[in-house]
Amino acid sequence: MVILYNPVSSPLKKPVLPFSLLAPAALLEHEGIPYQLIDGNLMTGSPLETLDRAVRERDAKILAMTVMPGPQLIEAVPLSREIKRCHPRLMIVWGGYFPSQHYEACLESGFVDFVVRGHGEHTFLELVKRIRAGEDGARTPGLAYREPATATVCPGRVPSLPDPDVPGGFPYHRLPMDRYVRNTFMGRTLSHHSSYGCPFLCNFCAVVNLSSGRWLAQSAERTAEITRSLVRNWDLDAVEFFDNNFFVSEQRVREFSERISNLSIRWWGEGRIDTLLAFSDSTWKAMARSGLAMVFLGAESGSDRTLRQMNKGGKASREKTLAIAQKMRSFAIIPEFSFILGNPPDPEQDIADTLELIRDVKKANPRSEIVLYLYTPVPLAGSLYEEAQKSGFGFPRTLQEWISPAWREFSLRRSSRLPWIDARQLTRLRNFERVLNAYYPTSTDVRLNGPKRALLRAAGGWRYHMRFYWLPLELRALQRWFAYQRPETSGF
Repeated sequence: MVILYNPVSSPLKKPVLPFSLLAPAALLEHEGIPYQLIDGNLMTGSPLETLDRAVRERDAKILAMTVMPGPQLIEAVPLSREIKRCHPRLMIVWGGYFPSQHYEACLESGFVDFVVRGHGEHTFLELVKRIRAGEDGARTPGLAYREPATATVCPGRVPSLPDPDVPGGFPYHRLPMDRYVRNTFMGRTLSHHSSYGCPFLCNFCAVVNLSSGRWLAQSAERTAEITRSLVRNWDLDAVEFFDNNFFVSEQRVREFSERISNLSIRWWGEGRIDTLLAFSDSTWKAMARSGLAMVFLGAESGSDRTLRQMNKGGKASREKTLAIAQKMRSFAIIPEFSFILGNPPDPEQDIADTLELIRDVKKANPRSEIVLYLYTPVPLAGSLYEEAQKSGFGFPRTLQEWISPAWREFSLRRSSRLPWIDARQLTRLRNFERVLNAYYPTSTDVRLNGPKRALLRAAGGWRYHMRFYWLPLELRALQRWFAYQRPETSGF
């Protein structure tokens, strides 16, 4: 028996389909290997008690966890330690963004036996088969494992992208699907993954370590078929596509849009500015007719110099960000721009340039959503990471340090202890964000009625127009009076 566990992924336990476990679960099911899928976001009791009971009752030999930085890591560390103490012979396997990047710290802990690196569905399946056959699982290509003295990477396999057309599809029948339907600004919403990877190599992005510039997608026909099935089976109004980059192929996007145009739904996906600017107007019309409501786009910075450092190359620029904002306004599709602020080596100028771009974006398209992140390095060769190292930055060497308060902030992109940025700059960013989100309340918050929106805009308007962001105490008071949603992925 294999237990697949999804640690709590957000403080509010927001139920989002755990595709990182559904994908390997689909392969286990296809091979007839028994497994149990447990989602911590749906649990009301103790995770330790639940897993302990599952291990005992099912005589489980393997416990696999998907681990992202932040809340999942914070839960996974003590939980794995305790379950290993209770069941010393249980094989504990970690996979996901965090262990793929920091496998040494995971394996040095003593309670993580194996790390599946990158997109490791097939690696994990092979590991399970070897353990079930009584063989040495440590020699499975694609793994990292613990030798007596050091962490070791198995040679022989570059982790491949999994086939998005998994045999039989995702095993939704193993989950209480009704609990994953969320009421978003688009209506009753479920999510889907139609592709893996991204063909671009931005050196601040953790996806690069997992896919190395590769991209593999379902056909437009298959994606439309699954979308219809989700809408029909769970009475949906909308579908979110959690692909790293949904809009890589214009032909695929146009065909998909045409195939779902009579569904009367809305949908959301993530794309790249220069790619979408190259789409023809006929494709934009097809996307608009199909119900495309919003696209998440990495604008990243208002500094063209920083964009070059990010390996965005000449393909990204502040002018293209403004152009896509205007283009999407003409088709009534909302752009959701993410910005990474405070980039070395000159964070102050980077912040100044980016805040000016955000103001220009709002002029070009007031409906633009703005999501702010603070630059946090990933262990990837490139000028940004190298500049961070020059400032004295280094990653923790132990999991215990990773879950300390200071590094919890780092994982949430809220760290106040980055050596290249000072407290004054951080305060400026927090204050700007508070003013921006008051004057331009997010359109995704269904709780904000007309009077509340009007009150927020009036309270934030004078500050925004006067560029006076300092000490927005009245806006903090409003936030305490009625909690209004700010962009959920905000970095401050």
